Amino acid sequence: MGRRIWGSWQGVFSTALLYGSLALFTSILHNVFLLYYVETFVSIYKIDKISFWVGETIFLIWNSLNDPLFGWLSDRTFLSSPQTGSQITSPEVVLKRLQALSRNGPLFALSFLAFWVAWTRPGLQFLVCLCLYDGFLTMVDLHHSALLADLAVSATDRTRLNFHCSVFSALGSFSVFLSYCFWDKENFFSFRLFCVALAAFSILGFFIVSRLLQSHFQKEVHPKQDEALMLKELSVGQAPHTHPEKPVTIGQYLKQLSKHRNFLWFVSMNLVQVFHCHFNNNFFPLFLEHLLSDNISASTGSILLGISYIAPHLNNLYFLTLCQRYGVYQVIRWLFMLKLGLSVAMLLAGADHIYLLCIFIASNRVFTEGTCKLLKLVISDLVDEDFVVNRRQQAASALLFGMVALLTKPGQTFAPLIGTWLLCVYTGYDIFEREPAKDSSLASVPDIASGSGTQPLRLGCFYMLVFVPITCALLQLAAWSRFTLHGRKLQGIKALRQGAQHGHLIDVKAI
Repeated sequence: MGRRIWGSWQGVFSTALLYGSLALFTSILHNVFLLYYVETFVSIYKIDKISFWVGETIFLIWNSLNDPLFGWLSDRTFLSSPQTGSQITSPEVVLKRLQALSRNGPLFALSFLAFWVAWTRPGLQFLVCLCLYDGFLTMVDLHHSALLADLAVSATDRTRLNFHCSVFSALGSFSVFLSYCFWDKENFFSFRLFCVALAAFSILGFFIVSRLLQSHFQKEVHPKQDEALMLKELSVGQAPHTHPEKPVTIGQYLKQLSKHRNFLWFVSMNLVQVFHCHFNNNFFPLFLEHLLSDNISASTGSILLGISYIAPHLNNLYFLTLCQRYGVYQVIRWLFMLKLGLSVAMLLAGADHIYLLCIFIASNRVFTEGTCKLLKLVISDLVDEDFVVNRRQQAASALLFGMVALLTKPGQTFAPLIGTWLLCVYTGYDIFEREPAKDSSLASVPDIASGSGTQPLRLGCFYMLVFVPITCALLQLAAWSRFTLHGRKLQGIKALRQGAQHGHLIDVKAI
């Protein structure tokens, strides 16, 4: 009876729906973490400044290294060529990733809970919690992202999978709004209960969804294993006199990546994109305060903040429909051109048009975040090209996602460093000391854009707001124009991968 009920649940939910729901169980926790972990340790646990910066520095190193480390541990067995031995079928790879998600998903939720109860000295707890949380988050995110490349090869199927992820990520953003009802620094107990409820929901979700997906793909693995056993007994498909090649070392893999020109151009573009996304996140409150606070109400500011969290997910649904029609490469190129055009138009309009500023500040973050959410599709295409060019036994999806993260995460550090430096140089405003610097490039500069005597700080914020996206867009358009994995070349790569793995690919028509 129990198996019959379990089987009926499998029939109700499609693979794409279940895959997308995994994004919900991650986002409901991660959004709350990003919003409250610093304030919790600074305002409630009273962490000292040295411990805070030491923890952040160690976390930065760990955050950069764990993506390629976990990717290598996960996919190192896939790097040999297909002639080296027995084939690993796609359902087996998917099953392996689902098993990793079923283990690490609940552990990720438990590590989230460790932030909200003081159990040791604040400095030590800050470091341990950050490293544990990011480690499990990386494992979940790597395997979930890798499944995008492993579940499907065609652009249509991958777009459908990404579409469901965007829907569930948007739903997960509502945990931010709910958290405002429980957040109280004076009475932390209700917020702790709220976090326990979120974690319990996430643990239950990871367990049920991973079990449903594992049960589905387990049915595909058994026939493949029986077929492989029969072929082995008949010595079919093997070359008995050939010597197996040595497995690819990390040095050889890095050498292969260094020759992967599309990968290098993509990483160059994505480094700028990561920088711009985090620049917007870091300085969004500053722009609201110094450009809009005197002209809009607090409720309008909170609405802009809410839109900036939810709209990228909803907007991505429309972008994905455009991707199906025109291709991911073309849509991303249009978004870069749109970012450039809107920034130039805002520069010409000036800082005194409040409603235009509101629209630009919100749209700048929405379109930038929307672009980030399309890049997983491009990385999946790079996985296909890496598989074909280097004749992999199986696509090393998690490892390539990890290498992209390693090379682009420095953008997270550059964003606040370059932003605060620009702010201090051009306005004399130091966000740490809150005192004007003696020399200020804009101290006596009139507001050229608006034709009025705008205060130097407000003018400096305005120029940062428009010149950073202009610079980023120009750099990205230059790099993106050198990226060739689109059009007929991309179709050829996908055809070669499907041909190389014929008989081992997953039937995704039911997705």
